[in-house]
Amino acid sequence: MRRTEVTEPGSETVLIACAHGTNNAEGQKRINALRAEIAALRPGLSVLEAYVDVQEPALPDVVAGLAPGVRAVVVPLLLTVGFHVQVDIAEAVASRPNTLGALPLGPDPRLAKLLDERLGELPHGWGIVLAAAGSSRPESAEHIEVLAADLAVRRPEQVMAAYGASALPSVPDGVAALRASGARGVAIASYLLAPGYFHDQLSLAGADLVTAPLLPSSLLAELALEHFDSALSGR
Repeated sequence: MRRTEVTEPGSETVLIACAHGTNNAEGQKRINALRAEIAALRPGLSVLEAYVDVQEPALPDVVAGLAPGVRAVVVPLLLTVGFHVQVDIAEAVASRPNTLGALPLGPDPRLAKLLDERLGELPHGWGIVLAAAGSSRPESAEHIEVLAADLAVRRPEQVMAAYGASALPSVPDGVAALRASGARGVAIASYLLAPGYFHDQLSLAGADLVTAPLLPSSLLAELALEHFDSALSGR
C-alpha cells in the first residue's frame, strides 16, 4: 500500500473503516457495530464509514471530502488482500496527501484461534473446509493457505482451504474432496466477517455444519486498531 505525506504531529487523524458493502441487513448491522466498537476502544478517534462496493458512502468520496489538514488512515474491514485492497483502496489512498493505507484484518493466527473456537469439538473422522470469499489475486490464496495451516495446527481434522468465487477449489468442491478422501462428515469454517451473499452460499455447499461469520468478536476491532497504529508508525 502506498504511503503518502504525513502531516505534523498534533494534527487531527481519522480512521476510515472501509468495508466491502452488502445488501444484507444483518451484515450491515454487524459491520456498523464493528465500527462502533473500534471507536469505543479508542475514545477521541473519529471512525468514518466507507465502502468499496454495494453501499455508500463510497471510499473515494469519503477521502475527497476530508479537510486538507486532516491525516487519514484507511483500514480495510476485509480479511485478506485482493483487488479491493490492492486497487480500489490503494487508488483512494494515492489520491490525497496525508492519507495512509493499513493492512486488511487478516490473516492472523488469532483469527485461526477464533475459527477453532467457533468449530468447537467435532465428531471423530470429520474434515474441515476453511471457506473464504476468494480473489483472483494469488496473494489472497497464499494468505488463506497460511491461515488454513494455522488452523490445522490447532485441529485433529484435515483442513482444506476453499473459496466462494475467483479461486479454486470452490467450497462445494472442497466439501466433496474431503468426503471422497474418507471424511465421515464435513464442517465449513466460515472465514467471512458477516452475513451476506457468500455466507448464504455456504449452506448450499453440502457440508454437515457451517459456522457463523466471525462477527461479532472484539478481536476484529482490536486488529483494526493495531493495523491503524502500524500504518501511522510506518511498520
